[in-house]
Amino acid sequence: MSVLLLTTTGRRTGKARTVPLTFMRDGDRLVVIASNGGMSWSPAWWRNLRENPEARVRIGRELRRVRARRGSADEQSRFWAQATRLIPAYLAYQKRTSRLIPVVILEPTDESGA
Repeated sequence: MSVLLLTTTGRRTGKARTVPLTFMRDGDRLVVIASNGGMSWSPAWWRNLRENPEARVRIGRELRRVRARRGSADEQSRFWAQATRLIPAYLAYQKRTSRLIPVVILEPTDESGA
């Protein structure tokens, strides 16, 4: 899987927070997995996005604005199956936690990214 840089707004500080994440493409949408290594709590970037779903993504030299949302039940099932084929460790992460590890959809809000 490829890696993107996701920049969210800190839910407490309001500061920009950037994390590298593996991702899959679904047309013009990007799909990331909020696994947090199977910890019982969601990763900070996902907690930030639930508070403010507007974010920026950098893939190589491309920068774009996105809006995040949790995948629907169908998307969760479909993309989880794809992700676990590509990164089998996600299955071990799911076994470590009682929370359902979310599939997060990043939808473009414009093409400029500025």
